[in-house]
Amino acid sequence: MKFVDEASIHVSAGKGGEGSASFRREKYVPFGGPDGGDGGRGGSVWLVANSGLNTLVDFRHARQFRAESGQPGRGRQMTGRSGQDIEIQVPLGTQVFDADSGDLLGDLTADGMRLCVASGGRGGLGNLHFKSSTNRAPRQTIPAEPGEQRQLRMELKVLADVGLLGFPNAGKSTLISAVSSARPKIADYPFTTLYPNLGVVSLAADQSFVIADIPGVISGAAEGAGLGLQFLRHLQRTRLLLHLVDMQPVDGTEPVASVRAIEHELQAYDAELANKPRWLVLNKCDLLTADAAAEMAQAVIAELDWRQPWFMISAATGQGLKPLLYAIMQHLQAQQRPLPDHANEDDAISPRQTGDGAVSDDETSPHDS
Repeated sequence: MKFVDEASIHVSAGKGGEGSASFRREKYVPFGGPDGGDGGRGGSVWLVANSGLNTLVDFRHARQFRAESGQPGRGRQMTGRSGQDIEIQVPLGTQVFDADSGDLLGDLTADGMRLCVASGGRGGLGNLHFKSSTNRAPRQTIPAEPGEQRQLRMELKVLADVGLLGFPNAGKSTLISAVSSARPKIADYPFTTLYPNLGVVSLAADQSFVIADIPGVISGAAEGAGLGLQFLRHLQRTRLLLHLVDMQPVDGTEPVASVRAIEHELQAYDAELANKPRWLVLNKCDLLTADAAAEMAQAVIAELDWRQPWFMISAATGQGLKPLLYAIMQHLQAQQRPLPDHANEDDAISPRQTGDGAVSDDETSPHDS
């Protein structure tokens, strides 16, 4: 199925039914008086979040949605039937904007969450409501209201705890396939990932998190190079970014240069996203000897003056993955737990660091320079 994360649709709510101007007509009941009923209310248009969907591709062809109008009132004080509402299923994480004003109408982040995007018109009032002691044969009614109409713009931002970021061929797809059941396309050429992939990482019965892999970002993406920055929106909801860096890139790019290039593109796209917690993950250490990999890692961290946690792994062989995953879980759980009133900086969890900068498999804390 093709991944689509933007769509525009037009929604029209139903018009209310007209009120009736009717009079009672029965044998042996002279001057029966007004008995016109009210019109029914028009149907509304609702968006409903559905966890079974993961793309907006259905709206590439179906772009017009119209709810049923209300039925008119009738004599004998009969109210017209209300129009049927329509429900439009959208994926979790869909943001809905008014295309004309640009206002955010809602953000559907929970399964079954509903958002009314167009309200049905109110039905008209029949002449029964105008009966009085001085107006015994009213013929006036109140007209029905039209339903709301809107042009909507929808954007999908996937819901994930952790986002993978890096140049093409940094090993992001290999990593997500190694730690979850996701099976993205993996090949030895750039841009094998053309749309976001989600994977669930399970460490224990009650310890799991969702990780998202997006297409690689390259220098100049802010100006439209490569796949541009169209997929970076899917990292805006994450609580942690993993910045993957190839320690032995085939094009000879220096790891420090690639890190700074990605940082520049993040700032160009969204300063808030650039300021999210971001851990450095030096990948493909299996291509070097242990001493050479440790030496290169220390040089990269020193040149970047990296102050956040960092790891050295091999997604292909699994080296270093266990400490990375447990450190991520510890970080996410710490964010969920409220700090006590007396908490201070000394109470914060401090990651451990080994002398050579490498993480052993029995450790569960990240590096922190």
